[in-house]
Amino acid sequence: MTQMARTTIPATRRLRGQRAWASGHAAEDIVARRYEGEGKPVLDRRWRGQGGEIDIIAREGDSLVFVEVKKARSFDEAAWRLGARQIARLCAAAAEYLGGQPRGQDSEMRFDLALVDGGGAVQVIENAFMAA
Repeated sequence: MTQMARTTIPATRRLRGQRAWASGHAAEDIVARRYEGEGKPVLDRRWRGQGGEIDIIAREGDSLVFVEVKKARSFDEAAWRLGARQIARLCAAAAEYLGGQPRGQDSEMRFDLALVDGGGAVQVIENAFMAA
């Protein structure tokens, strides 16, 4: 078996991945529009640092809002898709982002979890990492 034959991704798996990416991107668009509509300008989307990626970074007054977007058939299923390791990566990425801000680590900030269900409805849990 050649190296290329072993690393080729089956077409059905590749299509599933493309659909998941498009679905996630559409969910992020819905959430970004919601934040913008609430007067919370979106500063960055899919910001990537060494620590990981942050789906949406918005501003609310003097505070930065780091938003993780999760999409599934139901809000409960979407919420279960956020695990402890991902939270740690989000925190590391946020710390890196804050390093480039005028107030640095002293910047006011919070983490929101935006859940998107199969119908495109959105539920935002503000300050989600402190909610537990």
